[in-house]
Amino acid sequence: MPHATLSNLAQTYGPLMCLKLGTQYLVVGSSPAAAIELMKTHDRTFSARYVPKVVPADQEELNYSSIGWNDECSDRWKYLRTLCRSELFSGKALENQSCLREKKIFDMVEHLRAKEGQVVDFGELVFATIFNMLGNVLMSRDVVGLEEKRADGGLKGLVRTIMEVVTVPNISDYYPFFDRFDFQGIDFLESLIENNFTNDRIHQLLLELFTAGADTSISTIEWAMAELVKNQEIMKKVHEELDREFHDDLPKESQLMQLPYLQACIKEALRLHPPGPLLMPHRALETCQVMNYTIPKDAQVLLNVWAIGRDPSVWDEPLNFRPERFLNCDKDFRGNDFELLPFGAGRRICPGVPMAARQLSVVLATLVHCFEWSLPEGKDPQQLDMKERFGITLQKEQPLLLIPKSRRYQ
Repeated sequence: MPHATLSNLAQTYGPLMCLKLGTQYLVVGSSPAAAIELMKTHDRTFSARYVPKVVPADQEELNYSSIGWNDECSDRWKYLRTLCRSELFSGKALENQSCLREKKIFDMVEHLRAKEGQVVDFGELVFATIFNMLGNVLMSRDVVGLEEKRADGGLKGLVRTIMEVVTVPNISDYYPFFDRFDFQGIDFLESLIENNFTNDRIHQLLLELFTAGADTSISTIEWAMAELVKNQEIMKKVHEELDREFHDDLPKESQLMQLPYLQACIKEALRLHPPGPLLMPHRALETCQVMNYTIPKDAQVLLNVWAIGRDPSVWDEPLNFRPERFLNCDKDFRGNDFELLPFGAGRRICPGVPMAARQLSVVLATLVHCFEWSLPEGKDPQQLDMKERFGITLQKEQPLLLIPKSRRYQ
């Protein structure tokens, strides 16, 4: 695993190290102090994006229609982020979307009640739910069915394949399920059309929003549930907190951010299993001095947030899932606490953090509150396979297969 290998190297060579890969310099930060230098003190210098050669799109096009792969924080990039923040991620926008998320939560619960006692691919289920949440926010309709399966690895395989060609402008050429959508005059799309976006540029931006929004959320929810199933005493505490608040009702999105133990479990999952262990690659706009080292212009810069989350000098018992560490603690994942940076920090922080926080809370809370979960064939939860598989996002190597049993919401 690259993030684990780089973490081991950092233990020998220090929290800021430089590797020479051919003609390219690669700088890796692996501590909160390095993160502060790279993403706060010198945020402007390292705000450029390093775009790998494998990205199959013209940089000029990316600079016009991409948020993630725009190579510098240009006026166009600022405009795109402002548009997404106002139309998708503002407090008002998120409140307006809450009824859409609640409808998809209801659909998920009804689907699971029909599957009670059967083995469920947990990742596929939650992926479809989150994908349809985004589909309704972006295009006012579901994108896939909860039962839908694909030969290339299901929904997760589909979107991870999309992420590998993340900058191909015309998604419908490669994934025909987008063909049936009319992109004219629907919610967020309407604002894009009003701002003179072409179809190809709409496809590019939607592709980015779908892939980043879906894959990161499902990864975190799957890891969180795996940890809860493995640690039944912690699961019991989450049950008790949710039962006190909601009794036999479905969890309400507006109340979830105020539940300390649930939020502690989400933070702990993000600490141990950050969706992007190395974040997206940055690039130095100019030569810069950092921690008494010279970082050359155009060097690629990575921050190993996976290593920071498992650093014993930062966290007690870092390899243990222990949500209590976040109780009576104001550490958060919104880019101000450099010990916990699953979504980055500074100018390039993920703009969708407010939406992600709501998605993670309402989906995980509902699944825990409404169902008991067990492993197939009476397997011991302590033996649950927690191996990682590296990719665009950090996934479980083996699918999380669970059996649901209704406990609430009759």
